[in-house]
Amino acid sequence: MARVVFLHPDLGIGGAERLVVDAAVALKSKGCSVQLWTAHYDPSHCFSETLDPDLPVVCVGDWLPTSICGYLHALCAYLRMIYVALYLRKKVLFYCHFPDQLLTQRKSVLKKLYRAPIDWMEERTTGMADMIVVNSQFTAGIFRETFLSLTHVQIDVLYPSLNTLNFDCPSREAQDLAGLLPEGTTCTFLSLNRYERKKNLGLALEALAALRNTLSSAQMAGVHLVVAGGYDERVAENVRHHTELKELADRLGLEGRVTFLRSPSDGLKVALLRGSAAVLYTPSREHFGIVPVEAMYCCCPVIAVNSGGPLESVGDGETGFLCEPTADAFSEAMARLCRDPQLRRDMGQAGRKRVQDKFSLQAFSDQLHGYILRLSQ
Repeated sequence: MARVVFLHPDLGIGGAERLVVDAAVALKSKGCSVQLWTAHYDPSHCFSETLDPDLPVVCVGDWLPTSICGYLHALCAYLRMIYVALYLRKKVLFYCHFPDQLLTQRKSVLKKLYRAPIDWMEERTTGMADMIVVNSQFTAGIFRETFLSLTHVQIDVLYPSLNTLNFDCPSREAQDLAGLLPEGTTCTFLSLNRYERKKNLGLALEALAALRNTLSSAQMAGVHLVVAGGYDERVAENVRHHTELKELADRLGLEGRVTFLRSPSDGLKVALLRGSAAVLYTPSREHFGIVPVEAMYCCCPVIAVNSGGPLESVGDGETGFLCEPTADAFSEAMARLCRDPQLRRDMGQAGRKRVQDKFSLQAFSDQLHGYILRLSQ
């Protein structure tokens, strides 16, 4: 029996965390002994699988600070993960979602000096892994462009998948959607992402406002947008951005047309996906993005920005639309789905088939298990 330990800095409810949990469940189904090790874990803010005693979560180093006087977040994150990693001395498979150094801006000389040793450490330690896989062809290209000293390292693409059991179980929360949405709602759009500025959630609000110029008043009366996503009160950006989005909705005159949800439960998320006309996926150059795959499995079309991972996951014109990141482009695609219920149904069915064909849990499990067996030899 192969023994596998997953290391992750903060086992919350984001897309990366969803993939870590699904990967752990996949290897457990293959007979591996699996544990999840993390620097922070909150049983009230986690995916339900991590509550299973057969999938133990070990929290190490939560006493270490996440920042110093509101600064040095990256340094503290690295120190916390180094502390966790010191407990383990094993062969390492590194699943790269995106180079960390590309997720921050360097507008000042001080910031550049601060990031230089962290960036060096990232490239150096990444190269020490025994095996490296990435989540998309897009990320593979970015990996090669970023880590110039690792051009000799072999990397493979392992597309994320879904633990579809979570989506196939009947949701007792589906009946609650009627109370969540305004009476008379006939066409619901869903934005599903963490409350972070880089996710460009404001685009969904701007697209809804632009839709008023395309649909008649009668058609627009039944349209509603739900903005739902991971929210952690410990993260200042989550708190601030949630407020910013509500203020933007007010400025755009969207009162009564938008519902904001923070950290919806798994059951409510699935109910929203099943009941929506489309998911509005607004990040640009997203590394992969599991939300479009989740939506398609739930027979929900996807309207996404035409860059990054969605170029590989979404079939343009088949399972949804890939658009320029503008309010007009998104609202045009939204209008087509509003006016044509049959198109929504056809795209929904095509999306579910695409996930079953390209992103099945079985294919993901087999490929990941193969890597583990190679490392354990």
